[in-house]
Amino acid sequence: MAAENEQLTVGVVRETGLGERRVALVPKLIERVSGRGLRVVVEPGAGAGALLADEVFEQAGAAIGDAWDADIVVKVAPPSAAEVAKLKQGTILIGFLNPRADPDGIAALESAGVRAFAVEAIPRISRAQAMDALSSQSSVAGYRAVLLAAEKLTRFFPMLTTAAGTVPPAKVLVLGAGVAGLQALATAKRLGAQTTGYDVRPEVGEQVKSIGAKFLDLGIEAVGEGGYARELTEEEKVEQQRRLTEAITRFDVVITTALVPGRKAPILVTADAVKGMPAGGVVVDLAGESGGNCELTKPGEEIVEHDVTICSPLNLAAEMPAHSSELYARNVTELLELLVDSEGKLALDFSDEIVAGACVAGKEEGGE
Repeated sequence: MAAENEQLTVGVVRETGLGERRVALVPKLIERVSGRGLRVVVEPGAGAGALLADEVFEQAGAAIGDAWDADIVVKVAPPSAAEVAKLKQGTILIGFLNPRADPDGIAALESAGVRAFAVEAIPRISRAQAMDALSSQSSVAGYRAVLLAAEKLTRFFPMLTTAAGTVPPAKVLVLGAGVAGLQALATAKRLGAQTTGYDVRPEVGEQVKSIGAKFLDLGIEAVGEGGYARELTEEEKVEQQRRLTEAITRFDVVITTALVPGRKAPILVTADAVKGMPAGGVVVDLAGESGGNCELTKPGEEIVEHDVTICSPLNLAAEMPAHSSELYARNVTELLELLVDSEGKLALDFSDEIVAGACVAGKEEGGE
């Protein structure tokens, strides 16, 4: 950590994960971070995946150099073992750190003396909305999921009236009406599809209807805490599955977004449901990283079963690196401004539920 009178540095490192094209801070936010009294150092090539050259970062006021030696390191994906070894003791690390599913990774950060803040652990409260990286990246994923479905579907999305006759619109069902689901519904609607949303939380029905979609009411509710759905009982799961399987067979496209943090994704689309879908139909499963919402899903792969294409992309946000990086960088900047005072000094207030909730390693050393 910087000495008493030295300027704190923020390091923007290059992502090394397969297919990861995002960067944790973009040039247009460098001035805002610098205005907080922080010096920004960018690893050479950090923005290449998002088509942001080193020169653009330099023009914005950042230095190009060893970002891993910074006091505060910001990144997108969890660090590899080799990357953890680059972090010096006392470093502040900010990023998607997967604390629920990767306890060994968090333990490695603890052992390295790193104080880590996981953006996905930030409490989903009103005051933290501008820091909500889960929402910003889920919005990108929901949008991209529809474009993927439109590409794979063997028919038009919109209704077309031609001299050869009228083509009816595709019927799209989105399971899960969180940020990704609502964005998917809105995007499918813009493409001209007939849209329907489903969620076990009845209160989101109005949100679904507000963007012009129908709400599929199966008569089963599961209101949980923190904006998530609770896990259904076994009896509820059986009845939900029966009703949902019957409904799914009426749709050309099914996009699934249902996740329960820290648990295996619930199966919503059974093999029988896929079998009953129209030939040429498409399932886009956004829950692949947790096993998938479709019984036939193979995470990270595209397969065809019963003449239905099933896609399970694992990182759709990385396919739109320009805007996903910009949105994520805003989330990171908001969090930085909470951790650093107006004079550019580290000011960790562990009585703040956002700071305490996001800190997944090194909390003992830093908080009162």
